[in-house]
Amino acid sequence: MTTTTAYAIPFEIDRSRAPRLYRLVNTSDESVHALRVTLLGSGLLVPVATSRLAPGESVTVSIVGVELSRNGIAVVRWFRPSREEYLWRFSF
Repeated sequence: MTTTTAYAIPFEIDRSRAPRLYRLVNTSDESVHALRVTLLGSGLLVPVATSRLAPGESVTVSIVGVELSRNGIAVVRWFRPSREEYLWRFSF
């Protein structure tokens, strides 16, 4: 029987400028590719998209109308170097 180690989410969320700005930092040892962030719920998200986010690099997620989006969820989508797609979400 073969076992596979779980893949840890490669991001840390810096909430120091919340509720309007959230910074996603790639804390992993590998680059992530085709990173996209979208918003579920009310409010607006300034579009976030980057082709590559190397270890230690970050992107800022900017939320507009945050008063309306207290129950909002940001969905983060990316690909690993192996071309496997991942989705992760966080609330604010």
